[in-house]
Amino acid sequence: MSDFALSRRRFLATSAVAAGGAGAFTAQAQTPPAKGKSRTTDTVRLTYGRGGLPLQAKERGAFEKILAQDGIKVQWIGPFPNHAPSLQAVTGGSADFGFWGSSTPALAAIIAGSPLIFTHFALYEPRSTAIIAKDDSGIHAVKDLVGKSVAVNRSGLGEFLLVAALEKHGIDRKKVKFVYLNPPDAGPAFAQGKIDAWSMWSPGVDIARTEYKAHDIFFEGRDLDFFIDFSSLLTTRKFSEENADLVRAVIAAYAAEAKWVTDNPFEAEVIAQKEANYSDKVRDHLVSYKRRYQLYDVYDEKFLKDFQFAADWLSERNILPQKVKVTDYLARL
Repeated sequence: MSDFALSRRRFLATSAVAAGGAGAFTAQAQTPPAKGKSRTTDTVRLTYGRGGLPLQAKERGAFEKILAQDGIKVQWIGPFPNHAPSLQAVTGGSADFGFWGSSTPALAAIIAGSPLIFTHFALYEPRSTAIIAKDDSGIHAVKDLVGKSVAVNRSGLGEFLLVAALEKHGIDRKKVKFVYLNPPDAGPAFAQGKIDAWSMWSPGVDIARTEYKAHDIFFEGRDLDFFIDFSSLLTTRKFSEENADLVRAVIAAYAAEAKWVTDNPFEAEVIAQKEANYSDKVRDHLVSYKRRYQLYDVYDEKFLKDFQFAADWLSERNILPQKVKVTDYLARL
């Protein structure tokens, strides 16, 4: 099948896309058909980072050709270092969609008053976020973090993973110094020894582990017993209501891209490597994960139950400032 065969219409008509074999991509397509058409623009502005699904879509070009079938042009905005600033771009009106980033800063932004809603969700497994320390640091286990400083991104993957690790090992979080740094600042701080450990996602954590001779203290895919954070695609409520057809088309194009990434792990990592400029050793390590995407729409009740559990977990631990009912912030497509 060609990259472009999965058109919007075909995607919406199918309940699953099988890639074949153990690395199958599955789309939970339960969205009911739309009533009428809704679209006020022929150009969609999409944010992207230095990795992940939007980067793959931007670099390969198949994504744009799929949307062109519906007369939609793509404008890429970025790159952004992490999810929070990409969401600020959406809220500020310079972009239409975030870039499939962490659902935790997305919830934080929503609680703070941003007019954002979720249009789709994804799991990218196995998860490889980790807490790392340098080999000569004397830190070999989570208990060794007591009295130490750990860089995390506020209300994001880094912070929640550290909280979960400390909780699992019965350590009061007040005994560990949380240093709030975004990835571009945390990397140099870790390299220079200004912080003792770093809680970070791929590929940053994989690059740091190799370049700075570091090792895992806590590895999400191995040590965390549940999902507490998900990849999420967001837009504003107004944009979704006025452009439901376009939102569906973007989701369908991303679904095709997710299937390609799942089916072609080496080629996908070569694209990511070119952007992030890391070594072949790091690339091959990432290829070995053989990661796969699974997408969930806003009508998937089981997923939403898991998502609400995650949101409650985060608010109960003050990673999010208050409780939030996730079903109040879903696109209706």
